[in-house]
Amino acid sequence: EAHKMVKEANVKQAAAEKQLKEAQGKIDVLQAEVAALKTLVLSTSPTSPTKEFQSTGKTPFKKGHARNKSTSSAMGGSHQDLTMMQPIVKDCKEADLSLYNEFRSWKDEPTMDRTCPFLDKIYREDIFPCLTFSRSELASAVLEAVENNTLSIEPVGLQPVRFVKASAVECGGPKKCALSGQSKSCKHRIKLGDSSSYYYISPFCRYRITSVCNFFTYIRYIQQGLLKQQDVDQMFWEVMQLRREMSLAKLGYYKEEL
Repeated sequence: EAHKMVKEANVKQAAAEKQLKEAQGKIDVLQAEVAALKTLVLSTSPTSPTKEFQSTGKTPFKKGHARNKSTSSAMGGSHQDLTMMQPIVKDCKEADLSLYNEFRSWKDEPTMDRTCPFLDKIYREDIFPCLTFSRSELASAVLEAVENNTLSIEPVGLQPVRFVKASAVECGGPKKCALSGQSKSCKHRIKLGDSSSYYYISPFCRYRITSVCNFFTYIRYIQQGLLKQQDVDQMFWEVMQLRREMSLAKLGYYKEEL
């Protein structure tokens, strides 16, 4: 009987501790919501002038609209006293139905054929612009190697230039990019297939190539059925993220490894 009473007491104690933890968790959530509301109220309060008024000192009235004199006198005649509600900006995303339907159709029968509607659009809008360089012949060879998964990228060693193969020097060098032809500090070099030639590339060109490689790697995983833990929506947004990286790369944005 004593053991039974002790067991019941332990069960009640465990239940009480569980309820206490849940209550504390709810309190933390409520406190966070209150803090967020306070911040929101303070940021949208009409007592604090917006950045626009602080920087320019001008009113937001458009041409052709006359200010009310009574309003001006009531505000003390100071432009900085005039305020407006600051908009709340949040990140949103919404799937484009045409892109989503094309992706779903492709996923049902995945193929690496560039003529299918899904890949054809990405080739035209992202891949071709991303891999367009002044050395067009080499750029075409790079794309072919990326498609065949035979392109390799390696960091440039610390060996002097005189020890580098002649073919590598002819295809650029540590101070000249083989794809752009510009004088850039090249920290990486690429090799196409079984070729013995190396091509030195600048960080900008490397990022453009790697962004395309990342896209092809992911869709190959889908084609090979290696992403069973992801649903269609997750795959779609991952593809959109990879397209976004290619778009940024072709516009000149890139991340350089320091």
